Amino acid sequence: MHRIVVLGGGYTGMIAAIRVARRARRLGVVVTVVNPSERFAERLRMHQVASGQVVREVGIPELLRGTGIEFVQGWAERVDPGRREVSVGERVVGYDTLVYAIGSVAQTGTVPGAEAHAYTLNSVESAARLADLLAARTGATVAVVGGGLTGVEAATEIAERHPAARVLLLSRDVPGSMMSARARAHLDRALRRLGVGVRTGVEVTKVLPDGVELAGGEVVGADATLWTTGFTASPLAAEAGIAVDGRGRIVVDATLRSVSHPDIVAIGDAAAITQRWGTIHGTCQSGIPSGAHAADSIARVLAGKPAKPFRFGYIHQPVSLGRRDAVIQFTRPDDTPRRWFLKGRAAVVYKELVTRSPLPSYRLSKHLTVPAAALSSRG
Repeated sequence: MHRIVVLGGGYTGMIAAIRVARRARRLGVVVTVVNPSERFAERLRMHQVASGQVVREVGIPELLRGTGIEFVQGWAERVDPGRREVSVGERVVGYDTLVYAIGSVAQTGTVPGAEAHAYTLNSVESAARLADLLAARTGATVAVVGGGLTGVEAATEIAERHPAARVLLLSRDVPGSMMSARARAHLDRALRRLGVGVRTGVEVTKVLPDGVELAGGEVVGADATLWTTGFTASPLAAEAGIAVDGRGRIVVDATLRSVSHPDIVAIGDAAAITQRWGTIHGTCQSGIPSGAHAADSIARVLAGKPAKPFRFGYIHQPVSLGRRDAVIQFTRPDDTPRRWFLKGRAAVVYKELVTRSPLPSYRLSKHLTVPAAALSSRG
């Protein structure tokens, strides 16, 4: 039996595990998923959790039911590429092919105080702690650090859910800087409508228990700081001696195999994936297609066929602006903005369809091999 171990039960790891279990079931494979939590964390809804909304819980065992995949709950503490083993607590899980899908987290280690005092959207637990504070402290001041799409979604969600709160968005660049001018104008109107204070051109140099310090020494007071800027991969791969880039992502070839350890396939945020137009940046939109491609490539190799190169291009930047507004920027394959965008109610419907789409894709993939290209529209 060929042992396939998938590290990480997020969006990317789940599609890889379910798809390879189906594609390679006649080829003698045993598939195991390793994840710290039994709960499937919907990263696309973490800003809703942070604002205090109740999000339906989905269990990983439920998603894997009927696939024959084994689920091992626990932290992967060490990867031994020489012995082809993963240490999960006291258990050692052997593999013939390792699918590395651990993903990335907000980088809090580079700014003093961020790790100790800032909230993140890295996990349901961290997001829920912020929600608890907002529920207990009416009129709290929340500093959201980072003007990217995650920061914008979090700031607008909190401001809409807690109108008495004072929400400050602190960023080096203008919020939504990757969007076209017209889409960004709609985003700016939403921030003003919801009362989100925006300060651009600022750099947070320290996170304090009661605020943040900016370059130049100014202190901005806050009851809570939410850190959404800068992302880094797990150090697990680097510690194992696997070739990684400067952000800790596994360097892969065109087929998504590690350039230093070909029996390891890296996908999603955990991989440095290069296309003709540049390097993919981590999103669910690129992660799920990479997971599907990895599953297909593993099945092809086990069947004695060559793996095919991974090809991907972005199509959109979906951004919720609270529950009643959104903006969807359509893009070129390299994620630069096109002229077209959606706003308002149509964008809300579009964004919710995108956010909901992974779970039905997993259920469908248990029974059908959905073309990988059909998964590229995910959020």
